[in-house]
Amino acid sequence: MVTVLSNVIISIVYLDFGLYEYWNHRIITIKSVFLFMTWVLATLVAVLSKNRTLSGNKSWPLILILWWVFFFIVDSVSITIYTITHLKSIDFPSPFPEPNIVDFASFPFTILLCFNAFPTSCTRKHSDIVEPLLQKENESSLGDDGAFTNAGIWSQLTFQWLNPIFKRGRVQKLELPHIPPIPQSETAENASLLLEELLRKASSLPKAIACAIWKPLFMNAALAGVNTIASYTGPLLITNFVSFLLGKEEDSGTHYGLILAFIFFSAKTVESLTQRQWYFGAQRIGIRLRAALMVLIYKKSISTMYVGLSNGKIINLINVDAERIGDFCWHIHGVWLLPVQVILALIILYRNLGAAPSFAALFATLLVMVCNTPLVKMQKRLHSKIMEAKDSRIKVTVETLKCMRILKLHSWEPSFLKKLLHLRETERSWLKKYLYSCSAVAFLFWASPTFVSVVTFGVCIVLKMPLTAGTVLSALATFRILHEPIYNLPELISMIAQTKVSVERIQDFIGEEDQKKLIHDHPSNALNIAIEFDIGEYAWETSEEKLRRPTIKILEKMKIMKGHKVAVCGPVGSGKSSLLSSILGEIPRISGGGITVYGRKAYVPQTAWIQTGTIRENVLFGKEMNKAYYEDVLEASALNQDIKIWQDRDLSLVGERGMNLSGGQKQRIQLARAVYSHADVFFLDDPFSAVDAHTGTYLFKMCLMQLLSQKTVIYATHQVEFLDASDLVLVMKEGRIVQSGRYEDLMADSNGELVRQMAAHRKSLNQVNLLQDDNTLTARSHEINQIEVAEENFEGPINNGKLKARTEEEEETDTGRVKWSVYSTFVTSAYKGALVPVILLCQVLFQGLQMGSNYWIAWATEVEGRVSRKHMIGIFILMSGGSSIFILGRAVLLSTIAVETAQRLFCGMITSVFRAPISFFDHTPSSRILSRSSTDQSTVDTDIPYRLAGLAFALIQLLSIIILMSQVSWLVFVLFLAIIAISLWYQDYYITTARELARMVGIRKAPILHHFSESVSGAATIHCFNQEERFVTRILSLIDDYSRITFHNSATMEWLCVRINFLFNLVFFLVLIILVSLARSAIDPSLAGLAATYGLNLNVLQAWVIWNLCNVENKMISVERILQFTNIPSEAPLVIEDHRPKPEWPTDGRIELENLHVQYNPALPMVLKGITCTFPGEKKIGVVGRTGSGKSTLIQALFRVVEPSGGRILIDGVDICKIGLQDLRSRLGIIPQDPTLFQGTVRSNLDPLQEHSDQEIWEVINKCHLAEIVKQDQRLLDAPVAEDGENWSVGQRQLVCLARVLLKKRRVLVLDEATASIDTATDNLIQETIREETKGCTVITVAHRIPTVIDNELVLVLDEGNIVEYDSPAQLLKVKSSSFSKLVAEFLRRSSKSNCRRDIS
Repeated sequence: MVTVLSNVIISIVYLDFGLYEYWNHRIITIKSVFLFMTWVLATLVAVLSKNRTLSGNKSWPLILILWWVFFFIVDSVSITIYTITHLKSIDFPSPFPEPNIVDFASFPFTILLCFNAFPTSCTRKHSDIVEPLLQKENESSLGDDGAFTNAGIWSQLTFQWLNPIFKRGRVQKLELPHIPPIPQSETAENASLLLEELLRKASSLPKAIACAIWKPLFMNAALAGVNTIASYTGPLLITNFVSFLLGKEEDSGTHYGLILAFIFFSAKTVESLTQRQWYFGAQRIGIRLRAALMVLIYKKSISTMYVGLSNGKIINLINVDAERIGDFCWHIHGVWLLPVQVILALIILYRNLGAAPSFAALFATLLVMVCNTPLVKMQKRLHSKIMEAKDSRIKVTVETLKCMRILKLHSWEPSFLKKLLHLRETERSWLKKYLYSCSAVAFLFWASPTFVSVVTFGVCIVLKMPLTAGTVLSALATFRILHEPIYNLPELISMIAQTKVSVERIQDFIGEEDQKKLIHDHPSNALNIAIEFDIGEYAWETSEEKLRRPTIKILEKMKIMKGHKVAVCGPVGSGKSSLLSSILGEIPRISGGGITVYGRKAYVPQTAWIQTGTIRENVLFGKEMNKAYYEDVLEASALNQDIKIWQDRDLSLVGERGMNLSGGQKQRIQLARAVYSHADVFFLDDPFSAVDAHTGTYLFKMCLMQLLSQKTVIYATHQVEFLDASDLVLVMKEGRIVQSGRYEDLMADSNGELVRQMAAHRKSLNQVNLLQDDNTLTARSHEINQIEVAEENFEGPINNGKLKARTEEEEETDTGRVKWSVYSTFVTSAYKGALVPVILLCQVLFQGLQMGSNYWIAWATEVEGRVSRKHMIGIFILMSGGSSIFILGRAVLLSTIAVETAQRLFCGMITSVFRAPISFFDHTPSSRILSRSSTDQSTVDTDIPYRLAGLAFALIQLLSIIILMSQVSWLVFVLFLAIIAISLWYQDYYITTARELARMVGIRKAPILHHFSESVSGAATIHCFNQEERFVTRILSLIDDYSRITFHNSATMEWLCVRINFLFNLVFFLVLIILVSLARSAIDPSLAGLAATYGLNLNVLQAWVIWNLCNVENKMISVERILQFTNIPSEAPLVIEDHRPKPEWPTDGRIELENLHVQYNPALPMVLKGITCTFPGEKKIGVVGRTGSGKSTLIQALFRVVEPSGGRILIDGVDICKIGLQDLRSRLGIIPQDPTLFQGTVRSNLDPLQEHSDQEIWEVINKCHLAEIVKQDQRLLDAPVAEDGENWSVGQRQLVCLARVLLKKRRVLVLDEATASIDTATDNLIQETIREETKGCTVITVAHRIPTVIDNELVLVLDEGNIVEYDSPAQLLKVKSSSFSKLVAEFLRRSSKSNCRRDIS
């Protein structure tokens, strides 16, 4: 397209020149006719060859190439000789004809034609993707090395290597496989290895970074230097050009003007090309640095779980700090460029005005810089405050999103939303101050050239130094270029300060000593020893040394032999999980010898850790597929029944943190992962608490006693019935092993700790035996098979066979242009857009006054004595001062709009997210919400308003310059119309590809954050399975994907700028030629000089317009993404004023289910199929049933997590679907299976809404047997609770959740296996507390432990959404074939052996 257009333009130019010659001189030269005819012929050949050339691998016709090269050589030689002879005034015989104005004008086009004559390697290689074949659809469009690496010099210089991507982007939506790989130097692996190696050698991170990037940085510096010199060529020569316009006589000296015009064009071309390469080079360095730092942070994050940093802070290290260090590569050259630019400016001023005005200009410049200093300090302080506030907000957001199900069930989300909005308000107050300080800086930026010019010209007038239009315009051009480094100084200092803070934050993080003393893998030895214990102490790290006390004490040496089964038991908080963590090396050893484990390890943590991915990926966990063994493992883990009902079987996709799986399913997947690993030593932390009696027995028998029969297994458990099968029992109390030995030996010690625990077990067993009519049931042997496996827990909709397929999990994005509604919403968010016209008016007035003042002083100095010097400087000061006032007004109003718009968008999004139904959080990874509330919100806070305004301001400037230059000749206006049309075509061609790349940037960042968060929470499992390398490989791949997009996204911008820059440089060149060609009497020299002066900035300004035009759309994708989450379908209203229940409701707690039908989606089958029953008030009802029977759905329907499809639920006669959700949920109580604690204090966890006194809190603490645990910390209720309650055991967390509910004193209470992770003795006490405290309450219990439901008045048995049994336990047990009888029988059968042994002892 460009090649054909160049031929057409040259043909038209020669035709016009021939007509001009004939019109004025009545002659037709052979040269004109020959050249016109030849170029017309060349154009025809080019048009005919275009399609053939682009569709295949063939180049342009040889005859065409030879003509282009021949004409370029002749033209360049004749112009060069002519330039030398006229500049040096020497005779230089030349066989070439003297060049005319057309030869000068066509020269740039001939350069372009020559470069396009020869195809680059990139073009040859990728021409086949113009029409991509179907079989290549999912392949990368480029080879392994990438288009950039294979591109030639000219292709890299003009970014032609991107053409294949643009062509593909025009015909289809770009996907990741279409994007070529990045150069090897930018890959995360290469960059991180280099940085790690240098970090080991260097003493600090800054030194290592400097050593890693000094070579590309030096090359980049050279480009920046050439660009700076080229940019000052214009101001240097503008005096000569204006003098030429003022001093030339009719039809003489034209060639001198042409030479100046050609030098201007050459300088602008060099400036444009070097600037593009400089910026792109800086981006490349930034991408490399960011990738290396991300990998370093990741490796450190998974090296140990307990480094004292929250997920939110680690996310900020990646999201903010690593990004900022990468972005600093843009600004780093400003450190040395600023003095260079100031020196160049002073040289030009000294040459034009003399010493005194130059020093005055220097003084004024330094004064402006000094004025910026306090603003910079203020900005640095305010920015630190913003970051602190953002850290706090993101941390709370992360925690809130994790616990959203709990918040909604307790109806706490409005309170947590207020907390989040309060944190945002704090952030907004700092943001407001920061943006207003930015207004002051912007005012100084725009006013600085005015101030410096007033001071400089004032000194000239005071000293009565001569001023001419040429020197004045040259000075103004110099000031205009100089004001950018003046403005950049505070930003540079600010960036240096911010980057220093970011480097220090990352240095502190990666520089910390690993708190985990890494335990090296020891090969399995020949002595049959699996684990060796040495005497030692282990403790979690705390920030306060005085609070640090040993968590685990090993008081004697011990050996565990290969193949032994070791049971670890003890009450809540006794240190069972900590003992396992100590053996695994997760708790730092503070004294004594270590613990040695021989062989490979596998670990099942108490809190399930499930990866986002398929069921199969979670089980295999990086191992090769062994189909037969895999099937055995699924069978042994009781997963087959679940897999059969899932839509994609074991390829079904698991949601974030396994949130769409039940607790039992997560635990069984974990167990399958461990069993499949073929490890030598297995560590199972309470693996049976989340499953019922049938499943627990089955898992113990199939996994521990069969598949792992030859392996060493250490399992912590509260189910004492599993102790007798062990070879060794370790009894824990207060972090010590108080008893160890075989089960029979320990039971023989009547005063031992184990006997005391077994007494509690006997008590709970007796509760069941009391209901048995005969003891034969205990002796019956029940065949346990897969069909009998059942689990009772708070399942999600997943149990109904609707796990999502992998293909559905990709984040949805809009395609095509960002809709105008997004722009209008953004612009009218603040004050309904009322301030926007005022801001635009301020800009128009500023631009008018500024141009007016410049024209005034140029006109006044054109002729000596035209106006008095006093009058001249007075008017200049008045107009310049007026323009500065409008700039200040514009800046302040813009900051006001920016703050208000950002706040409204944030509030709209976060409110919509909090009001979203639970299903939204089940299927939306928190990383997507986080990326919007962090990265996108930051863009809206500080970036988009200024980019959008910058676009409007630049357009006004550009239009004003076009109007000014059109005053010289109407031809200029026609030229501009043509160039703007071409520019818009280029922009339209560019934006389709760039838009999709910009969208992919946001999408590809989220998986990195998600993988970080997931890896940190599962660090112990990753260590134990020795999977660090695989996880690092995964993060390398994710970072490379992100880098691919950012690399090509920045390159596409430069591709556009190169082309638009050239077009506008060409216009400037042609305008100068027109000025040179016009008769002296036909132009106003001052106006022409002013046009040329402003034309010097034309390429920068148009690039700024086009760049902003494209960048605004790319950035507006952040607004689009935020608005996506502003329109999430919400739950029912929190409060319905016309249907509010009485304050004391419910009084009785009677629950009536009338023909209740529930389905999760109209397209899915019905889950509850017409259930009708009544839960009497003040009764205890147990709910049991197999997986998918509808237990969880019933509970969810009660809390309206899912709305009934038919029928209704009445509580004390009130239809719950007719009242607000807050009125409903706040009157009910629930203890979910997964105990959830928030970061804060004990008090804030027990009473998040601060509704109760300390006395009331201590009462429930005592009732829940938490008092001793709380009193261990001297801060009592103010003792800190870590993120996710990590410093509390799972059992302790369940007790806190119980206390939390008892504190609320609700009439209707749902217990979802509330004491699963609590030992039997504590469970008995807790059950007594629940019975005592819930007298007069309706209690619905979903439980796995038979003693938990055996004393309930009623038991409801569900199956496939229907009621199978509903009666008292005693009545159900009379029917031996009942489902409930089978469950009780299994519990007693499992307990009988240990019970008999206990009785004998």
